[in-house]
Amino acid sequence: FKPPANDSPRSAMSEAAEAKRPPPVKLLSGQLRTAQRRGPADGEDGFVIRPATGRSLPVSLVWMQGTVVEVRPERNSVMLVDETGTFAVQGVHNVPRGKPCLSQGKYVMVMGVITAVSPEPVIHAVKMADLSELSGVHRRMWKLEVEELQRLLT
Repeated sequence: FKPPANDSPRSAMSEAAEAKRPPPVKLLSGQLRTAQRRGPADGEDGFVIRPATGRSLPVSLVWMQGTVVEVRPERNSVMLVDETGTFAVQGVHNVPRGKPCLSQGKYVMVMGVITAVSPEPVIHAVKMADLSELSGVHRRMWKLEVEELQRLLT
């Protein structure tokens, strides 16, 4: 069974925008902190980072991992820390099955859209997952995963 398509122009436009959006880029918070905004002159919206390769890498949707250091229910956000610094994640109450991630000390992955890079990186969550069960493995591998993906993309 396939549900009926939503034929509204707004729905078609958002589907087209999502289809054009590149896959998420794995980042460390320190890299996000040094990102630069792309503008109309670049022909696209979003940000640019310069990974170890020195080449520009456009990003808008990111995949980050870190430990929850502060839960801010009144702000619908959490503060996370990875090995390069802290970053804020907003919209956490709107993420399906994200509630298990909202405890201090949990090691989580967050996929989201960049909303700010300075003074503190901020992403708006689209997806969250609790990685605490095997956090030792995830933590050790994370920086290597980030470096490998960025090397492939640049």
